[in-house]
Amino acid sequence: MTETTKTPVPDAVPTPTPALRGLIPLPTAAARALLLAGGIATAASAFLAWTWTAEFPGDLTYYGYPGGLQWLTFTAGVLTALFALASYGVRGLGWLLPARNNAPLALTALGGFTVTWFTVIAISANLGGVVNLEPGGWIAAIASLLPVLGAFALPQERTGTDGTKEAIKAYIAKPDHIPAAQAIAPWIQRAIITVVTIIGLGVFTYGIDTEYGELFIGYLFVVTFAMWAVHTAGLMDRFSALVAANRSFTLAMGFAAAIAFPFTQTDDHYANIGVNILIFGTVALGLNIVVGLAGLLDLGYVAFLGVGAYTAALVSGSEFSTISGVHLPFWASALAGAAASLVFGVLIGAPTLRLRGDYLAIVTLGFGEIFRIAVNNMDGDSGPDVTNGPNGIANIPDLNFLGFNFGQAHDIGGFTLGRFANYYLLMVLIMAIVVLVYTRAADSRIGRSWIAIREDETAATAMGINGFRVKLIAFALGASLAGLAGTVSAHVTYSVVPTPYQFAGSTPPNSAFLLAAVVLGGMGTVAGPLLGAALLYLLPEKLVFLQEKSLLAFGIALILLMRFRPEGIIANRRRQLEFHETGQLDVPKQTTLTDEPAVTKAGA
Repeated sequence: MTETTKTPVPDAVPTPTPALRGLIPLPTAAARALLLAGGIATAASAFLAWTWTAEFPGDLTYYGYPGGLQWLTFTAGVLTALFALASYGVRGLGWLLPARNNAPLALTALGGFTVTWFTVIAISANLGGVVNLEPGGWIAAIASLLPVLGAFALPQERTGTDGTKEAIKAYIAKPDHIPAAQAIAPWIQRAIITVVTIIGLGVFTYGIDTEYGELFIGYLFVVTFAMWAVHTAGLMDRFSALVAANRSFTLAMGFAAAIAFPFTQTDDHYANIGVNILIFGTVALGLNIVVGLAGLLDLGYVAFLGVGAYTAALVSGSEFSTISGVHLPFWASALAGAAASLVFGVLIGAPTLRLRGDYLAIVTLGFGEIFRIAVNNMDGDSGPDVTNGPNGIANIPDLNFLGFNFGQAHDIGGFTLGRFANYYLLMVLIMAIVVLVYTRAADSRIGRSWIAIREDETAATAMGINGFRVKLIAFALGASLAGLAGTVSAHVTYSVVPTPYQFAGSTPPNSAFLLAAVVLGGMGTVAGPLLGAALLYLLPEKLVFLQEKSLLAFGIALILLMRFRPEGIIANRRRQLEFHETGQLDVPKQTTLTDEPAVTKAGA
């Protein structure tokens, strides 16, 4: 018999990629044309009258000028058209699609469709039927549907997989594997960061300035789909590379934007929203040390905010203070509030931090309730006369720091800053201090010990880390930051009462609110808790119907986030790798004994 000679098969034979098809059977050229035309038509429809009466908020009765929700439809239409032009390869717009996929086109189209149809349905529901729609409303509804049909007729790759991530990496990397951020001139990098900061400030200011619930809901639709599209396009990866190369400048621009916010406001009420967001964001950042870095579940953290607030109220010179004749300057009362919270953190943590997991959570929950009940009973009847019981400490005077009265309006450069704007700027300064403390602590030896304890306390202890001491430091530092924010909170609200300092309630602050802010925003990050606090404070503030159902809304949001993005909105790199399998991110699969990453088609 003749032995058959076999042809050796190469180790890696290129497998032909099957042609991807869209959900709607339509030629690709026609789909792109429909997407571009639909985006332009959607933006143009905002210049038509959508209803005949001005009873619907925003007055959508004008021709030639958008109003209210029409501005959001116009914005979504322009974004859709820009991404469509980028997909055609128009010169100067290629940077919009570094991932070279069609997902951003579908997302921006869905954003325009959602906000437009929400407006049309809201007009019909509020005014009593579709008969209240003008022809412009029907044109807008049809026009916003066209780009959706075009987008879903295009082949949709699965974003977040190896192919997409490798395409992004191949596009933004030079042949010598130096990130694209290093190939751009430094002044251009900083100019880009400055422009993005200005846009972010404008978007945030618009969200706070929304005057009615329908406009805020439409704002959420557009911002959510736009940010999702930017992420899937790969622009977030590029901007992250710029931020990594210019961390100090980015941080400075962030604080510059925060300082500029009150100068964009004409109503001090919105500055009040801003100062409360900063207060709760500061407290959430302190909780992030305990939960995000050290991995300790604290369910009574709001009590430390209360300790700082009551301490500042007692030494503020209020006529209702039980410590008569004591009126410390602000810096002294701030230090007293932070020190009191630190002492309480040590006193509570010392006997309880040897517990782990659920047992520690139950003990901290008990501490939070004990604090609220204790200050409620210190009225001179049920206990010692310290806090005036349920009545609390009222008439807390405004701060007067270095001759600057925070309770009076001041004219600066032609801008009038009201009372809440003054406190907002003070909180920006305190926030800068807290961020500095947080980042320095997280990057220090003790910060690495916190992370080791969070990952595996047994292994960390075996490696020589004193787990109890490390956890106690985290507990005390987080408590002191919350107490510092509480000292400002007491002066902003004029009074301190026991009611808000509970585990859960319909209005912030409460421990559930703070914990949700940390988890939603992203544990272990600086911007995550701030973003989470802003979202969770703005939603009940702008959507009145959510105020009594805030816990239900927070629970639903947490469930959805744990399912689709367990690392939070702003992900910590380490946690992102923990929650996703290898290959779902830009983590190359290891296929050799030497742990060298496999060569992919995009990187070849």
